[in-house]
Amino acid sequence: MFVRIDNTPRDYAWGADGAIGAFRGRPATGRPEAELWLGAHAGSPARILDRGAAGGRTDLAEWIAGDPELTLGAAVAHDFADEGTPRLPFLLKVLAAGAPLSLQAHPSPERAREGFALEQAEGVPIDAYDRNYKDRFHKPELIVAVSERFEALSGFRPETEVRGVLEVLRAADAASAEPQPGAVGLLADRLSADGLAETVAWLLRDGRGGDSGRVEWLVERVTALARSELAAASPYAPSFATVEALAEAYPGDPGIVISLLLNRVTLGRGEALYLAAGNIHAYLSGVGIELMAASDNVLRGGLTPKHVDVDELAEVLDFTPMPPPRLEPERPAPGIATFRPDVPDFVLHRVEPKAGDAAAPRIALDGPAIAIAEGGAVRLEGVAGEIVLERGDAAYVTPDEAGLVVDGSGIAWIATVGR
Repeated sequence: MFVRIDNTPRDYAWGADGAIGAFRGRPATGRPEAELWLGAHAGSPARILDRGAAGGRTDLAEWIAGDPELTLGAAVAHDFADEGTPRLPFLLKVLAAGAPLSLQAHPSPERAREGFALEQAEGVPIDAYDRNYKDRFHKPELIVAVSERFEALSGFRPETEVRGVLEVLRAADAASAEPQPGAVGLLADRLSADGLAETVAWLLRDGRGGDSGRVEWLVERVTALARSELAAASPYAPSFATVEALAEAYPGDPGIVISLLLNRVTLGRGEALYLAAGNIHAYLSGVGIELMAASDNVLRGGLTPKHVDVDELAEVLDFTPMPPPRLEPERPAPGIATFRPDVPDFVLHRVEPKAGDAAAPRIALDGPAIAIAEGGAVRLEGVAGEIVLERGDAAYVTPDEAGLVVDGSGIAWIATVGR
């Protein structure tokens, strides 16, 4: 069964004006358009447009709760249940960043369960400002660029690159009219003596209430040096340009300095990042298709006025230096790119039919799916029915369809479980 769904873009301040409307071929809302949620998450469940087909239910969460075996299938309803309550394990989004998001990381399944149980036992209200865990679930994420460029920070960069960044800062400081070598030396000495984890914790603690002012001075000096000609001409120019952008959006925030310790990533259209548990990241700009486990568990690490729990963040973060966590797609057939991370919660198919191919692309489904059309119309044909989605239209696909044949002039983004 195919059931048409829709939603209203969430208007977080960092959203890009009109970007989600442009992706969908619809008028701008006149407010920031940050995220279009297509799923059953309680924070913004998708509206059902074909209410007759869904037994009169008005949103996807209500329909799934009322008829889980039809909507999810018996296996998914069992495997992804929350204390016996079936749930859709993934959430598909169109994301449009017009300004940098907060630095953040997400917990492992084990840490999510432990943290949620602890805060429940302590009686911390779910909506409390200082609540870390809103549910029992992990929140790995996949982002695929649909704009020509998508900019992000992701993971701690290799030590050799950190040393290179510090060398550029030292050279820029020495060439300045009023050098302050102590600032860069302070950061270098901390990293050398205390290591990455303790340095990040020091930056966040001292920058959010410490009384020495050293982090404030360090942030101010690094921001000034990032604007230098030496920084702009260095191999790390994108990282220094990011410092400038972050300083405009979040002046004085210690996340500005932390950004220099992270991989600066540019995705081209169709390229992806997979953000596993513990990966510190921030989206900077661009439009992408985001697919994640359906959870609200976010540990923030700067570039935000929201709660930052330094101790819990340190427990969650993976401080291992690594290259950017790009995820290369599988290409099982012409026109199909499948992004398959190492979790069972979700998999994402990008299907682009081409005129003249011997056969239309076909994908198998192991459970329910959500599809959205990009660029033009697509026709989805399953075992029990078919649907035509015009540009920007979305549909929920029940598991009885078992697989989809895709044709048309557009691109179909299809999210499903990754069993």
